[in-house]
Order: sequence, then structure tokens, then C-alpha cells
Amino acid sequence: MIPLKQIRRREIIRAGTTVEQMVRAIADMIVTGQMLPGEKLDEISLAARFEVSRTPVREALRELGAMGLVEREPNRSAVVTNVTETYLHSMFEAMAELEGICARLAAERMTVEERRMLEIEHRASARLVHRGAHEEYATHNTEFHTRLYRGAHNEHIYELVTQSRARLAPFRRAQFRLAGRLTKSYDEHDVIVTAIMRADGAAAARAAYAHVETVSDASAVFATATERGT
Repeated sequence: MIPLKQIRRREIIRAGTTVEQMVRAIADMIVTGQMLPGEKLDEISLAARFEVSRTPVREALRELGAMGLVEREPNRSAVVTNVTETYLHSMFEAMAELEGICARLAAERMTVEERRMLEIEHRASARLVHRGAHEEYATHNTEFHTRLYRGAHNEHIYELVTQSRARLAPFRRAQFRLAGRLTKSYDEHDVIVTAIMRADGAAAARAAYAHVETVSDASAVFATATERGT
């Protein structure tokens, strides 16, 4: 894993910084232990660091709070929370159940065109794995899972699963820094896609649940690092 401090700021925060970019950058620093539990997140300092006004900083901290990475009491600075391995596991457990439901329904309800696009995009991601393109694969991963959620054709479930995913996003993204994780993720996706193409709801649900369990195990590394401040 490359320490964040070794990466130039302009490689993380590009010109025209958005709230989304700030959320991502700060979340990555928290998840990888570059910012430790209890550390204050001063609006003025962050605004200067990212060369923005305090307004987008406040919005970024609000979103990080919704993710459970930051907490803030009235009239006090925001601080980094302590994301324990137990708490992270409980979130992933819920996520696995929701993804299993989505995969089962997608296998049963996806249209022919939806299945075709899922398979095409999945096969195309193999080149990202071959290149070791972690950031690009992380983007693909989000799109892949969104296709599953949409394929379930249930708006209420879609809302629940996307809310849960938002809270786990920094950890799900960080997993791709681990050696060999890209290849394993692709292989796990392949099992899900195969089941969906066969309209096998039970197999798709099992594969999706197992996939998220594996992601949970991989992400636990970062929860432990955050707890220990390493």
C-alpha cells in the first residue's frame, strides 16, 4: 500500500475540487490510518489544504458524518470516529443480505438487454485487472453492482442497498489496494454473472452473498489499522 503522504496532493485533489473529491480523499485518509480516531478536522485547515472555501468543507464533513467516519458535537470541531472491526462487520453483514436479494431478483427479472450489458461490461473489466488499474476497476465495481441493484426492479430495495453501499464505499474502494484482490474480485463477479445469465436466482444469491463476505474480510484489514492507528 502506498502511503498517502507519498502521493502529491494534485494527484488526489485535482483542479476544480468538488465535495465528492474531498469526501473521497478524506475518507481514504481515515480508512488507511493517515488520520487517526479522535483527530480534529478543522474547517479552516481543510479549506486551505484543498484550496476551497469553508462551505464545501462543511458539506464534505456532513457526508463523512453520514458514512460514520466523522462525528461532530454542537459548537465543536469534527473528529475522526473509531470504526471498529465489529461495527464494520455488522454493516457488511447487512450489505451481504441485501446484495444476495438483489442478485436473486436480478437473475429472475433482468431483461435480455440488461443481462447482455452486464456480461459485456464484466468481460471488459478483465483488461483493467490485467493492467492493475485499481482506480478504474473501483469505478467499474460500483457500476457492476449498480446494474445488479437496478436489475432487481424494486425501487425500495434499490434505495436501501445504495444507502448501505454509500456508508461502506471507502472500505470497498480500499480493498483493491490489497495484493491479488482485483483478480479475486473479477472471479467472484464471474460466478454472479454466470448464475444470472442462467436465470438461477438461488446460485446468484449465494454468489453475491459470498462475494460481499470476502470483501468484508479484506476490508477488516483497514478497520484494524484505523483502530490501532497504523
